[in-house]
Amino acid sequence: MASKVLMPSLNLNNVTFPGDNKTQSHSFGQVSFPNKTGVSSSRQSVITRSCAVAVKPAALMATSTAKPATSYTLSHLWREVQGSNNWENLLEPLDPLLRNEIIRYGEFVAACYKAFNLDSSSKRYLNCKYGKKNMLKEVGMENSGYEVSKYIYATPDVNIPIQNGATCGRWIGYVAVSSDEAVKRIGRRDLLITFRGTVTNHEWVANFMSSLTPARLDPHNPRPQVKVESGFLSLYTSEEADSKFGLESCRQQLLSEVSRLLNKYKGEELSITLAGHSMGSALALLLAYDIAELGLNRTDTNHQDQIPITVFSFGGPRVGNSSFKQRCEELGVKVLRIANVNDPITKLPGVFFNENLRVLGGRYELPWSCSCYAHVGVELALDFFNVQNPSCVHDLETYISLLRWPKRSVHSKIDENDGVDLWNRARGFLLNAQNFYICLPWIGAAVDIVNMVQSQNLS
Repeated sequence: MASKVLMPSLNLNNVTFPGDNKTQSHSFGQVSFPNKTGVSSSRQSVITRSCAVAVKPAALMATSTAKPATSYTLSHLWREVQGSNNWENLLEPLDPLLRNEIIRYGEFVAACYKAFNLDSSSKRYLNCKYGKKNMLKEVGMENSGYEVSKYIYATPDVNIPIQNGATCGRWIGYVAVSSDEAVKRIGRRDLLITFRGTVTNHEWVANFMSSLTPARLDPHNPRPQVKVESGFLSLYTSEEADSKFGLESCRQQLLSEVSRLLNKYKGEELSITLAGHSMGSALALLLAYDIAELGLNRTDTNHQDQIPITVFSFGGPRVGNSSFKQRCEELGVKVLRIANVNDPITKLPGVFFNENLRVLGGRYELPWSCSCYAHVGVELALDFFNVQNPSCVHDLETYISLLRWPKRSVHSKIDENDGVDLWNRARGFLLNAQNFYICLPWIGAAVDIVNMVQSQNLS
């Protein structure tokens, strides 16, 4: 049974939050890629509405009376903050250490948007504006304690008649590694992979393809019952085929770099952290599953010890079916989904057929539940909406701002003229897709949800 705290009446203008080894060498070259074909815990949800302050992590209260609270730093508790206990006793009230880490990883994702070049007249159009060495500095994160090691590109294997130009690789995110100085502060060497959300038309198509297809990422055990959304899988696995020297798939780039870094820092205490917003959170979860399924994070020949894998998802959609969810849990992939209850993207895909589709008071799943979409992991459910700026419900900066300043209202932090009006763009694209007779399952439901968000401005 799912555990969920009941939501009080909706406040449309304000939101409040709780208080203020040695590793085994892996040769990626020996991992083959499939052809382009297409103890389990219940989902938990905590809706953060009331204000409270946690003096120290609640998970350690019973055993910590002999030590001062100041000794409980991130270097001591990083495993708990990364979800080793599924964030038990850390979400309600929201633990300060965990909140700071959520904000920190959110800022790394926000850096993707700040550095992404949308100037069509620029030579760097659809790429990062800056070089790897200076990117974090250019977006104001020179003191982050991380160094970018690789840029990641994705090629949507989708052709649509509403955008000129060939389908080419676009900058989708980056890989970064914590510095030696940061290791002392956070308690381990952190390998960080971040992904931005949807921007281009091809990516909108991938978002709303909404058909489940077997992932088949492990060549030795395809597990056909494990299915994921075909558009996200396309973004993850497609490569440029028009050129002999075309870009490798997003997957190939990432697994090569992760394997290289794991070998480079072999023997150190490591963590693998993935963070993304919107579509980026889907790619983060696919990569987390892929790493764990291939066993790249296993550190001994008996496969007993493994490097923890954690996903911080901001406003992310569903990615796969219930078998995908179960397999992620079996592999020990930890997922913390930070989701606004008013954000329609978190309801997609599977608006009607999802993990909540049960009968007889929720005790039994329907026979076709295996074909339904299911969210993975633990949900930290936020509740914010601004009648003067409804597009803020999916805005990453809104998520981060409200976590950083929990007592401030949405309206006081967000300028309705800032950024791109996500919902107008989404609705316009979807309607254009319909006009061109592009067949996208659930496209009608997607348009309805976008219209619903906009209509609340008039209520």
